[in-house]
Amino acid sequence: MALPQPAVAIPREISPGAIKLTTKPSASIHYTFVHGNSSRHPYQLVVFLNGLIADKASWLAAIAGIIRIRRTTAGFPSMLAYDRYGQGLSEDRDPQDRGREKGHGHDVADAVADLHQLIAQISQERLHRSSEQLQIVLVANSIGCAIARFYVQTYPGSVAALLLLDSIIANSNFDFWPDPDAEGFDVNQLPEDVTVEILREQRARFAAMFSPNVVNPEGLSRRDLAELLPHSDSPKLVGPDKKGPWVTVVGHDFEHFAAESLKSMETPISLSMQYTNPLWHAYNLGLAQITDENRSRGPIFAEGCGHFIQKDDPNFVVGELSIILDQLLRDQL
Repeated sequence: MALPQPAVAIPREISPGAIKLTTKPSASIHYTFVHGNSSRHPYQLVVFLNGLIADKASWLAAIAGIIRIRRTTAGFPSMLAYDRYGQGLSEDRDPQDRGREKGHGHDVADAVADLHQLIAQISQERLHRSSEQLQIVLVANSIGCAIARFYVQTYPGSVAALLLLDSIIANSNFDFWPDPDAEGFDVNQLPEDVTVEILREQRARFAAMFSPNVVNPEGLSRRDLAELLPHSDSPKLVGPDKKGPWVTVVGHDFEHFAAESLKSMETPISLSMQYTNPLWHAYNLGLAQITDENRSRGPIFAEGCGHFIQKDDPNFVVGELSIILDQLLRDQL
């Protein structure tokens, strides 16, 4: 289910499109594209990677913001947002799913292969360049961050920068809280307003919704995600020229996330503040180490934002992406 999006004045440079990958010619992927106007870096491509819930429409305000603030200054890059198979406007299912277990027919590694093919074809059709000639920046949210990381691992040297917005904790089964049935469990360590019964209820509710075995609408399996990305801080990523890519790691606002969790999942704020938020921040601290130390920024907090940072504050995303784009321009000097 797509999240509702605020009304956005759509700049004329934004255009929709649909494409059939040559590797999967029976299905279409819908995308949004912007042809850049930067004379200083005409072969830059920013690709936006969705989570499981917020589709490509969630990036529209940020894309529009980049166009507005950079149109008459440094120029804006070419930009691409797309819906994976079975997501948003891409109603066709992944052809690879046929004959496979329902909901587990393709995984993050398959999504990475599709993304690589998509970039290759868009580069040729829209920019009339090979993807190897482009400077690629990946902007991602949630499981899109796992796709971004695994893309750079799979295709080292291909990506100049990553902006990771509240990444999924890829090596977790979303078992954030103490197990009341585990040996050594101490009820006295729980927050005062959380009983064992509440703890059990929350653990069951999260497992039913977020366990890696749970099927999602697009059929992107998370069952092997912890095997694909077992560590938050490794392996080190390799960007162009054998240097690490520029990496910015952003986390949600602790209090805003806790309030959202109370509203959406009835999770006591104390559980989020004592367990979930510290665990998530520790994961983000690891992500900040996947590149060279002098090319890492964060983790920083998106004030007033929950998990869907691009929806809650697109201007924040515009600002952080602009920092990256300006840095890449300085690299050319």
